[in-house]
Amino acid sequence: MSDTSRVVIDASVVVKWFVKEEGSKKALEIRDRYIEGKMGVIAPELILFEAINALRYKRLFTESEIKEISEALDAFALSLYSLEGEYARRAIEIAFRNDITIYDSSYISLAMQENAQFYTADDELIGRLKKSYSKFVKNIREI
Repeated sequence: MSDTSRVVIDASVVVKWFVKEEGSKKALEIRDRYIEGKMGVIAPELILFEAINALRYKRLFTESEIKEISEALDAFALSLYSLEGEYARRAIEIAFRNDITIYDSSYISLAMQENAQFYTADDELIGRLKKSYSKFVKNIREI
């Protein structure tokens, strides 16, 4: 990753900011570069719902702790995008052409739209993508 680049991340990356698991070190590097102003982080608006929900269902945190995590994510002030216009049309196309969810395709569509790399820890998603789309996606373990 070069400094001053912009990347798209998904909830699988954000979860690793709060839970130590495979890929957490790389996820924290992205977070730290973002905090230091060396990297831009962008994502679909749904990332907050997905990340908080994933953390809840890991059953590692109390309700109060999940609320604190939500506040921390809000404080990060990530650049979030609404699914609309060409971004939405491309996300739908990607979902149908790769047989994946609109949720997942929204990250890839955003990366394509913003000419950014998309980082994820979702091996299943990466495995389902046709080559023309997979070039925008990297497993977080590969950075």
